[in-house]
Amino acid sequence: MHPETQYINLYRNNRDLIFANSSALMNAERDAAFQRFCSLGFPAGKAEEYRHTNLVKPFLFEYGLNIRRLRTDFEARNIFRCNVNGIAIYNYLTVNDDFIENDCPADLPQGVVIGSLRTISETQPDLVAPFLGRLAREKEDGFVALNGTFAQDGFFMYVPDNVAIEQPVQLVNLMRANVDFMANSRNLIILGKNARAQLLTCRHTAGQVNYFANCLTEIFVGENADFQYYALENSGHNLSDFSTVIIEQATRSRVLANVITLHNGITHNNIDIHLNGENAETTLCGMVTADKNQSTNNATAIFHNAPNCTSNELFKYILDENSLCGFSGKIFVEPYAQKTIAYQTNRNILLSDTARMYTKPQLEIYADDVKCSHGATVGQLDENALFYMQQRGIASNEARLILMYAFAAEIVEKIRIAPLRDRIKMMTENRLRTGNSTAGRCAICL
Repeated sequence: MHPETQYINLYRNNRDLIFANSSALMNAERDAAFQRFCSLGFPAGKAEEYRHTNLVKPFLFEYGLNIRRLRTDFEARNIFRCNVNGIAIYNYLTVNDDFIENDCPADLPQGVVIGSLRTISETQPDLVAPFLGRLAREKEDGFVALNGTFAQDGFFMYVPDNVAIEQPVQLVNLMRANVDFMANSRNLIILGKNARAQLLTCRHTAGQVNYFANCLTEIFVGENADFQYYALENSGHNLSDFSTVIIEQATRSRVLANVITLHNGITHNNIDIHLNGENAETTLCGMVTADKNQSTNNATAIFHNAPNCTSNELFKYILDENSLCGFSGKIFVEPYAQKTIAYQTNRNILLSDTARMYTKPQLEIYADDVKCSHGATVGQLDENALFYMQQRGIASNEARLILMYAFAAEIVEKIRIAPLRDRIKMMTENRLRTGNSTAGRCAICL
């Protein structure tokens, strides 16, 4: 039986139950998403973005889904705390695909709305309706269609025109269950004109069962708005994490997206950025550290749909043992997107003969007045530098650590929130030194 079949049958047999436990807005395109899933199915191994993602292992298990929306059986906030010293944050929590509404911050700036996507789409549908699904419905991807079929809740953030959230917003995603479990969660972030916000997301696992997380995030950044998006995965080997982030930028908007995978099982990140307004700027970067049999694949696409836009993209990987990772990056420049400036780079270090890295940077340019470049490197630590450092009394292991961290530091330094940058520095160093990053994990993951 194909893995799609059980989810097709599950939806057909439980459609009314799924509808009854979500909002009218989230249900509005559910049947259409289901039809797309029936047509697309899960991506085959030949699909370019998924060519180097393990699409077999995640579906060896029969996952439970919480379509009845049964609430978590513990006070999650009393057990799970994610604390970065020296930083004041607005903290929110999802357990699997269930937004925890108890004890949400109450001192948000005037007009800002943050909370459960299901609840807000019911109580304030005018905020949600113009945006929900607008980007996702154009994405021909089986996992996006699966999310549209089953997602019943998620995270919502709205920042109105001319409002800045000075404190970062943090969304902690915790996977916790007693049986193998699948979570399909939906996030929607909207920034109005001249708005400013920072969002930190992290994903963690508790317990030894197998998890499948399928998260879809749509982000709309208004005219002259400034948005920083940080995503940290520091999960267990028992998680298959499939994430799609789609960002739309208006005129003169600025976006920084930094995606870091320190510890995981199987991870696939789709990141699409649409520069739809003139003079929009985006910086997309990421880092991966992998060993054992871990696998991370980042598939990115930046669409230059307006003139005078700028994009800078940099991803770095450090791979050891039998890890297998991939990077597929695309930059599209439309004929009317003159004066585009776009740079894309992927750099990789292999620490073992059995680690494998597949990289494919790509440019597709239809304008003639542009500055664009792309490139990729795959290599090992510089033996001459190691020899030089050892000649000056630095032990071999410490010399290797210094070179690895220097390689990764370029990504970490792009974090603009100083306390968060310091924490990620510590976690990265610990990951490279010891093979784990528990010194920086949240309490429940220790």
